[in-house]
Amino acid sequence: MDYDFKTKLAAEREKVEDLFEYEGCKVGRGTYGHVYKAKRKDGEDEKEYALKQIEGTGISMSACREIALLRELKHPNVIALQKVFLSHSDRKVWLLFDYAEHDLWHIIKFHRASKANKKPMQLPRGMVKSLLYQILDGIHYLHANWVLHRDLKPANILVMGEGPERGRVKIADMGFARLFNSPLKPLADLDPVVVTFWYRAPELLLGARHYTKAIDIWAIGCIFAELLTSEPIFHCRQEDIKTSNPFHHDQLDRIFSVMGFPADKDWEDIRKMPEYPTLQKDFRRTTYANSSLIKYMEKHKVKPDSKVFLLLQKLLTMDPTKRITSEQALQDPYFLEDPLPTSDVFAGCQIPYPKREFLNEDEPEEKTEKNQAQQHQQTTAQAQAQQQSSTQQASTQQTSAQTNGNTGATGANKGGGLQHGQDQGPPNKKPRIGPSGASSGTGVHQSEYQHSNSRLGYQSNVQGSTQSQGYSSSSQQSSQYSHQSHRY
Repeated sequence: MDYDFKTKLAAEREKVEDLFEYEGCKVGRGTYGHVYKAKRKDGEDEKEYALKQIEGTGISMSACREIALLRELKHPNVIALQKVFLSHSDRKVWLLFDYAEHDLWHIIKFHRASKANKKPMQLPRGMVKSLLYQILDGIHYLHANWVLHRDLKPANILVMGEGPERGRVKIADMGFARLFNSPLKPLADLDPVVVTFWYRAPELLLGARHYTKAIDIWAIGCIFAELLTSEPIFHCRQEDIKTSNPFHHDQLDRIFSVMGFPADKDWEDIRKMPEYPTLQKDFRRTTYANSSLIKYMEKHKVKPDSKVFLLLQKLLTMDPTKRITSEQALQDPYFLEDPLPTSDVFAGCQIPYPKREFLNEDEPEEKTEKNQAQQHQQTTAQAQAQQQSSTQQASTQQTSAQTNGNTGATGANKGGGLQHGQDQGPPNKKPRIGPSGASSGTGVHQSEYQHSNSRLGYQSNVQGSTQSQGYSSSSQQSSQYSHQSHRY
């Protein structure tokens, strides 16, 4: 046997437990396996890594696809696979990634909890812009190389903590990612229903078989709205999550309740959708006559003539053929006004986002999107209960004052009534955010951040094509932050 081959084979058989310290450092568990925070035992570097142990024995087809695809993806905003370990003794597969301290689900939940605790903190507008820009940049790279992510949501958007890539967005969990072709071919009948319901484009809910890059753009629009409001824009009951039927009445109802029912002139091909007859039977256009994205966002103090709203509107266009592309979105005027996007989304931000906590080894299985919906409802209910309690208390005090001021009086009370002040959130601060360093991707499609006078530019080249896969698990924060999906 060739000496070089034997040497390489021996290197491939390195044991994870001999190289990394990870015992007691589990940060996630999901359908596909466990994830551990790890450091090298030999002290070769001080970096923190994420070790994903794939469930089962041997290498499944999905694992092979995942490994093959991740090895091809090279971009600053897409999670990078560092190494693969094959354990021949127990036939387990380990994937090594750089460790990301945060994800958007927990960042948004932090701000949503601040509302419930009557200390509302909005995400800084400069941070929102940098997050969106980097997400679009990563998706543009995937789309330029004929890859659909198909499951974008806040839990799949990682953000690097302290280190050389501080504040860098990493798109992860590309377990549903697939190559697409031009012209598009129908998806196989066995292809699973994809994208979490809350972030699923309307054409998917209506049974589209030739869907496109536009499904990722819709999901990004949902994430953008959530960053602006700290609330999932299209949240609804999460029933029958694993159903093979793409039609979901409650999810469509929620979309129409926010956006309004699409007019024929706005979405001409809606009549061609497989589930259009069901739509006609279950929904009445007049029910949503007073609904619009403008009204929804105005409730969250986003003006309809602002650049931020105009971009959101382009991302959440109902007709997929009219929906903006990632390339067009990156050139949108929103990114040209101050504060400009930077490679460090935390630049100028003093908010102490919590770090991940370790899970117990006997931690139960992954929490589903249904659990996320329940926890969102609990947080919302808590905020409403506190508001109702405050209103009742104020009403009681007002009644007491009126009673004391009208002692001996008869007939109707002519008190002045309760005065409600307008709910004002904290002012939107737009700090001047400067660059904090960036690295360029190398590989199939390269993207380079270029800084000039504290401004972030974007350049790209497309070379060849590839596809991608990713990781799924759950993570736990402090007691007030329960388990949610954390992805690699």
